[in-house]
Amino acid sequence: MRELDHGKVVQAICNSTREVFSTMLGMEVEAGESYRQQSVPGANAGVVSLIGLAGDWAGSGGISCSPEFARHISSALLMTEFSSVDEEVLDAVAEVTNMIIGNVKNSLEEDLGPMGLSIPTVIFGRNFTTRSVGNSDWIVVPFQSASEQMKVQICIAPNKTKHSPRPGFANGLALA
Repeated sequence: MRELDHGKVVQAICNSTREVFSTMLGMEVEAGESYRQQSVPGANAGVVSLIGLAGDWAGSGGISCSPEFARHISSALLMTEFSSVDEEVLDAVAEVTNMIIGNVKNSLEEDLGPMGLSIPTVIFGRNFTTRSVGNSDWIVVPFQSASEQMKVQICIAPNKTKHSPRPGFANGLALA
């Protein structure tokens, strides 16, 4: 089984986040010190956007930020001002998450094999918790832009579920 290199994951997160913020949002971000966390690193208030990853390795990745930073990201992406978090803001955060985690996935596929992405799920509010099935650690990288902070996180482990073809089929083809 291939090994997950913590340094490569952190580097993929940093490169992807900087690239998306620079090219798509015209914003600069500074990465903080990465760390591991056993539970899902989610705020109990704000905006959290998560995407599932599936393949030989499976897990979740996402971003979390304050409502103010979500509006700031959305304003930069959509080139319009937002005074509150609405459906457009949540859609923009989902799109930014998709770009960041999609680029991280592409960077990791060389070592971990092909993976697919789910559609982002975005949660906004107060007094909520998120959790993930499995017992792998989350790799978390905080980012700072001006006075706002955002976290990009990923939890990925070897997929223990082996998919085998249905009886009577080999590689998706019916056997005669």
